[in-house]
Amino acid sequence: MITHKNISVFFIFLLLLLFLLNLYTAINFWLFVLIVLIWIGINAFGSARISSNYHVKAFCNNPLETEKKIALTFDDGPSEFTLEVLELLKKYNAKATFFCIGKNIEKHPEILKQVIAEGHLVGNHSYSHSKFFDFYNAKKITEELHNTDALLEKFTLKKINFFRPPYGVTTPSIRRALKVTGHKVIGWNIRSLDGGTKNQDLILSRIKKRVSPGGIVLLHDTAPHSVLVLEQFLQFLQQNQYEVVSVEELLNLKAYED
Repeated sequence: MITHKNISVFFIFLLLLLFLLNLYTAINFWLFVLIVLIWIGINAFGSARISSNYHVKAFCNNPLETEKKIALTFDDGPSEFTLEVLELLKKYNAKATFFCIGKNIEKHPEILKQVIAEGHLVGNHSYSHSKFFDFYNAKKITEELHNTDALLEKFTLKKINFFRPPYGVTTPSIRRALKVTGHKVIGWNIRSLDGGTKNQDLILSRIKKRVSPGGIVLLHDTAPHSVLVLEQFLQFLQQNQYEVVSVEELLNLKAYED
């Protein structure tokens, strides 16, 4: 398996080998530069792609699922649009998992309470969802996770097990923080990109093409266009006999601990 540790060991060994060879025969300086750039490129790709398991193990789907079951996940709430999402989920008898930002929980505690009361699951999506989250050290990330857990656990009365990194980016610092907090990382294999475009046709077409048994869909409960896409998508799933289940059921993982 290609992991951060394995890649680091390989490139450090390679650079040391070239350095030793350079003592006996001249090696072009640009070869060292090229190797370092390749190393940086692999690190960047592995960090940005949550399904790579480059830094941490992420559960992005259930490849063993043969029945038409799929999980819906919503990031960045709670918000006023979460209420519209809840109405649609109730209408289509679907259960979802909401990855919540701590500062938004503080703004909308009653909405979070309703999410849980209606039988949906919640997970940790950091406290701040800062653009600089990927550059935080392990101590700062641990604090963010603990702070958001504390807010969520006021409503679940159980320990939160699920965490989704902001932007789906993983780092060595996140890996070290998770060793302290014990969260399981939940990714996705069907990304809607509804956070980057408001084109409903484009979003819907993208996720419909990627639907398959055991898949996990990433949507957001923070904008009106996402709500409109959700209704069309739920209709599509119903027409194609797909059952929408929670991440907990799909992956056979516990969302909470007593």
